Amino acid sequence: MNNNILVLGIAGGTGSGKTTLMKNIIDKFGNAVTVLSHDNYYKRRDELTYEQRCLINYDEPDALETDLMAAHLDRLRRGEAIDCPIYDFTQHNRSNETVRIEPTPVIIVEGILIFENKPLRDLMDIKIFVDTDADVRLCRRITRDVNKRGRTLESVLTQYQTTVKPMHEKYVEPSKKHADLVVPEGGKNLVALDMIMGRIERHIREAEAV
Repeated sequence: MNNNILVLGIAGGTGSGKTTLMKNIIDKFGNAVTVLSHDNYYKRRDELTYEQRCLINYDEPDALETDLMAAHLDRLRRGEAIDCPIYDFTQHNRSNETVRIEPTPVIIVEGILIFENKPLRDLMDIKIFVDTDADVRLCRRITRDVNKRGRTLESVLTQYQTTVKPMHEKYVEPSKKHADLVVPEGGKNLVALDMIMGRIERHIREAEAV
């Protein structure tokens, strides 16, 4: 492992505020930070039609190729670049494109299920769980999926009721026990944010001194 690389895991339910927390970190530390998103590791489903892909439960661990993500994170920790897959939410399938990711002093791993997988979470130095009320999370998910992912309101609500909420209760909420730090309201929690920023700043300073 490369001790000059700090891996932060940021988990929490859909719409919990993970992105806001990450944006605050990236705004402060810029190119010193790389983000690895679990969403990009949804499995390729070329053998299914679009209609069939729409019926998949995307909120359970089996929907994701987490072994590949863990392998990629391990390579980044060793100082090696990776070709990260790109997921197309409008097609419910992995794109044919990839993005080259180079290792940086700080790597953020984010996703709702990243703490559910032990081999993946064992590669993280600090595990942060963003904890937000369910009604707030639902409102944020509706806004995101309708405005950014081309979904209809009806489809978002149906998916939330049939898979998102049950899977949150089954997998996401129980994974909170693995967190080193539980942060209510994510990036809006200024006390927690200040602590996280301080830890990252110290790591970068120490890495530069080596």
